[in-house]
Amino acid sequence: MILPPSDPNFEQRLTDKPPLRDDTRFAAGKIAVFQYTTVGIFLFLISGFWRLQVQNPQFYQGKAEQNRIKSVPLLAPRGRILDRDGRVIVDNHASYALDLLRENLNEDHLKPIAQGLDLDYDALLKQVHRYKKEPKYVPIRLKEELSPADLAFVASHRDFFPELDLIEAQRRLYPQDGMMAHVIGYTAQITDAQLDMPEFAKCLASDMVGQTGIEREYNDTLMGVNGQRQVVVNNRGIVQGSPLANKDYIAGKDLQLTIDLDLQAVAELSLEDKIGAVVALDPRSGEVLAMASRPTFDSNKFAAGIKSRDWKAIQDNPDHPLLNRAIQAQFAPGSTFKPIVALAALETGTITDQFSVHCAGSVTLYGHVYHCMRHTGHGTLQLHSAIVQSCDSYFYVLGDKLGIDNLSHYADMVGLGKVSGVDLPQEKAGLVPSREWATRFRHEKWYAGETPSVAVGQAALTVTPLQLARAIGGIAVGGIWHHPHLLQSLGQTERPFRADLDPDNLKTVIDGMYGVVNEGGTGGLARLANIEVCGKTGTAQLNSMDYAKAHAGDTSKDIRDNAWFVGFAPRVDPEIVVVALVEHGVHGANEAPIVRDVIKAYFDKKVRVQALKQQQTAIASKTSSLSTMGLPTGAPQAAPQVSPQAVPAGVDR
Repeated sequence: MILPPSDPNFEQRLTDKPPLRDDTRFAAGKIAVFQYTTVGIFLFLISGFWRLQVQNPQFYQGKAEQNRIKSVPLLAPRGRILDRDGRVIVDNHASYALDLLRENLNEDHLKPIAQGLDLDYDALLKQVHRYKKEPKYVPIRLKEELSPADLAFVASHRDFFPELDLIEAQRRLYPQDGMMAHVIGYTAQITDAQLDMPEFAKCLASDMVGQTGIEREYNDTLMGVNGQRQVVVNNRGIVQGSPLANKDYIAGKDLQLTIDLDLQAVAELSLEDKIGAVVALDPRSGEVLAMASRPTFDSNKFAAGIKSRDWKAIQDNPDHPLLNRAIQAQFAPGSTFKPIVALAALETGTITDQFSVHCAGSVTLYGHVYHCMRHTGHGTLQLHSAIVQSCDSYFYVLGDKLGIDNLSHYADMVGLGKVSGVDLPQEKAGLVPSREWATRFRHEKWYAGETPSVAVGQAALTVTPLQLARAIGGIAVGGIWHHPHLLQSLGQTERPFRADLDPDNLKTVIDGMYGVVNEGGTGGLARLANIEVCGKTGTAQLNSMDYAKAHAGDTSKDIRDNAWFVGFAPRVDPEIVVVALVEHGVHGANEAPIVRDVIKAYFDKKVRVQALKQQQTAIASKTSSLSTMGLPTGAPQAAPQVSPQAVPAGVDR
């Protein structure tokens, strides 16, 4: 065995250098590092306590209070909407809404939140980005009208999603089945475009505002002022104990409309399975008694936050359910324009009521054949018979004699071609053609051969149902045209337009309209026993007769004529005027029963109200006589305060 050579200095080297654990210099260095670190930590803590307790105590105390005390918004309920008898049309009901607090917002939470609440994730992202410019304290309204499943999700995920804030809310409760949807409108969260409008200057990005109808027109009145409640919360955000302070909300003001729910119900039912509108006015004041438009939509879907599929279904509907046909449908009025033409001819002295025209089924003017509705002709007629039988040939000749200047002047006088001023947004003006209109918009002169078609309510002439109701109503009450309105208090400040018209000429036109209903005219289906109903039918062509013949078998487009009927009652001192429009209704006479039923409902209710008043007077008189005789009356039962709406209205179908 061979051993390696030994190192003679090995033992010396082992003994000359002490072990590291025994090296005092190393131990002193470790102790020094520990001491300096301890002193540094101590100084850091001391400086922190100095800032908290001495330098900025109020600032940090406020921060702590913000974590402990939470401000909960108290949403103000919107004002109710009532009918003329005080019956509630639109109310509120208690519900829960959900806000997203942006101070605690974690965008990674948005996807699971959207899944848990059945929200569209992309729409939620857009909504969050929309609020980037808003102050951090402005919350994002995630959802209205939470379902039990939504409430359960929020309660079970409170620890995971502290940005979710559950608040008590007052949601709108609208009539079912779309009743009065176009009149009332709906509320929805304010849009970006609306935030830039002066009328919404006081609104926040999370506010619910009126979008259409009365809700939009009187949004400032219906909206209240939100309050606030301060509560103590624990580290999980759960309210502890009683509120610390309250700032009560100010509820919105109620609105009472001129609408009569009894008449409105009749109008709505009459349009079932039809496309059109019904308008009823009091011609003595301009009060709108009923206004219906079909097809309609459910305002309740908007109040709860309409879903994408529901909005798409409305947008894709070819019948345009969002269109309020009572004030926005602009169609040729057909023969309902003839009473206005007759009045113009009499007032200008163009004819007398004895002026006659022979109708052989057509008349030729300016080398063009104008066809009458009765192809076999009406024979020789004077003005009264021409109105009763609605003879087109007579009015072709009459229009040619009047000229477009007189026609446009009197159409303007009765309120056509301009908005009526009704207190609803987005009313349409219709169109009354004239020489100026032809030059300005068609860039050509007006041709005399166009005038006869205007005289029978065709060509470029268009009106809305509300305009026609106001026009005929003003003639019926002697040449006074009130501005239509839905808010009952507006009647106190409304100033009507008065025209200086010959009463004999007005009577001639009114008598003609009476004959339409009661003398074998075209509107006989509107006749009522014991009520003098006056009216006028109107059948408005959508296409020329040649076009209709050429496309008779084409089902891709409905080219059937529109049907109008306008009626008022009674003949002397009328109280109600009603217009019915049914798109593709073929003949105006077909819609006469609609007007008849609304008028009948009005007078039936009037009889019931009078009977109730007489009953109450009789009971009060009997009680008073017993008291005068000194007989004990005990506790006499007061006369029953039965409202007229409590008695079912009979509808003649």
